[in-house]
Amino acid sequence: MEAAVDFSMWALFARATLTVKLVMVLLIAASFWSWSVIIQKTILYRAARREAKRFDRAFWSGEPLDQLFEELGPEPRGRSERIFAAGMVEWQRSHRQDGGLIANATSRIDRSMDVAIVKEAEVLQKGLPVLATVGSTAPFVGLFGTVWGIMNAFIEIAAQQNTNLAVVAPGIAEALLATGLGLLAAIPAVIFYNKLSSDSDRIIAGYEAFADEFATILSRQLDA
Repeated sequence: MEAAVDFSMWALFARATLTVKLVMVLLIAASFWSWSVIIQKTILYRAARREAKRFDRAFWSGEPLDQLFEELGPEPRGRSERIFAAGMVEWQRSHRQDGGLIANATSRIDRSMDVAIVKEAEVLQKGLPVLATVGSTAPFVGLFGTVWGIMNAFIEIAAQQNTNLAVVAPGIAEALLATGLGLLAAIPAVIFYNKLSSDSDRIIAGYEAFADEFATILSRQLDA
């Protein structure tokens, strides 16, 4: 009686060829990398939303903007606060010593806040291309491992001149494991890339809306 073939994940990995093993290790590493980005960005976006809500309450509390800026300082920790600080710093720089305003103050304030928003957007979106890359390439990498594994399985079948299922099945199973790992890495990466990209866009849109509202307030003061 033939010994039972071990089809556990580790046994399939151990029996695979070196090329298929490298493909599997690469896919497992990509999966861990994707999940590290997913967890990091989820925590970061939650903190950014909480900070934006907290600052929004302080901004619309009726407290004078100069006093709020003094409390925060020119380099605050919050993202919304840094955008506000960028506008306030340029606002203060636009005043002459006699109390008058330098020409084109509004456009300079807008540009200062736009630069601050771009910097925050870069931080928020950093790492998302990793998810896009894993989501688009992992299935093909896994497919390459499967094709390579099946090719070697057929070579072994030809060498043994035996088409018994006990001979064919282990090689095919080892090869298909690579495709399974590719899908395991790609599916969460695609799902969370779409979700996190949408979350990032909403947060950045909130910053842009605040910058527009803040610029409008400063414009009213300039007109007055």
